[in-house]
Amino acid sequence: MLSRTPPMGWNSWNTFGSRINEQLIRDMADFFVKEGLKDAGYEYIIIDDCWALPRRVDGRLVPDPEKFPSGMKALSDYIHSKGLKFGMYSCAGTRTCAGQPGSYDYEYTDAETFAEWGVDYLKYDYCYLPTTADGKLCYKRMGMALRATGREILFSACNWGENDCGKWMRSVGAHMWRSTGDIVDNWNSIKSLTMQQLPKINEGAMGSFNDMDMLVCGMYGKGNAALGGCTDEEYKTHFTIWALLNSPLIIGCDVRNMSEETRKILLDKDVIAINQDPECRQPYLASSSQHDPENQKLVFIKPMAENEYAIGFFNFTDEKSSVQLNLCDVGLAASSGYSFKLYDVWAKEDAGVFKDWIAPTLEKHACVLYRARLVKD
Repeated sequence: MLSRTPPMGWNSWNTFGSRINEQLIRDMADFFVKEGLKDAGYEYIIIDDCWALPRRVDGRLVPDPEKFPSGMKALSDYIHSKGLKFGMYSCAGTRTCAGQPGSYDYEYTDAETFAEWGVDYLKYDYCYLPTTADGKLCYKRMGMALRATGREILFSACNWGENDCGKWMRSVGAHMWRSTGDIVDNWNSIKSLTMQQLPKINEGAMGSFNDMDMLVCGMYGKGNAALGGCTDEEYKTHFTIWALLNSPLIIGCDVRNMSEETRKILLDKDVIAINQDPECRQPYLASSSQHDPENQKLVFIKPMAENEYAIGFFNFTDEKSSVQLNLCDVGLAASSGYSFKLYDVWAKEDAGVFKDWIAPTLEKHACVLYRARLVKD
């Protein structure tokens, strides 16, 4: 089954935008293997927009020969030789978001082309859709076209959460679907995209995940999607939210130049394990304080395999604050005879046993993530 758990990989757009080429992609594949990203579960190397010639040739998409002189099949073969998977980009409209040829009315031709090149993942954007076009039908067509190739190609639908897509993207064959607009590298963007999830949080499911967009961890205000940058603490909160809410983990920074702190965040096996939990259950919003009407102090709880839970506490305010959870609100009645035994995932230490309340005090824009198990009193 494709996409049994949230997909993991790297995408060129956030850092490089149009500045992509064959050697860059090969270097990324080499680095994934050498530095342990592949072993951590990141498997897709994805080329975003700006890879093609500005016009089709004999009705087909053609790679820019200056950027990709060996062609996409050779590049795909190289990535596969590293034990990784190859991803590419197209768009449901007549043009891509950067103005290159889109797949509108060419869905079956393009799907066949991608399959011939050995593509394993297609990001499918939503720019330049004709005013008379039915966006839902466009995603149906590409979903069907990919299946018609006979090749397993992960379908990453990217219509930015338009048209209530969480209610139908799974049914048209999408393995992941963008539930938000584009991310940029600053705290307000991370916060905004998180808040957009609150009414959509239960729309994801095994095999079709709500995609909160690519990670900006480690960009530090540099690159194509840079807009101010974040602190390491904010990047850690960002990664924790994406992992806990079952978003695909698609790295956007230049991993060849990762700081040590970025490496620790992106390679944390315990946080990744929560994202990749085999039950793939969405979390729910467990608590929002009555003294927090704007939902800036949030607690999410996610049931997991082996009768465990993941519990994330998030302080989105601009000051140090306590974030509280009354355990009655998650079903742990005072008369139950049980308590939660907590393990602090980031600190790598036991955090104690709690029966009534959990109320960590967090710095601004910070979080704490626990694995929890019920124990008898």
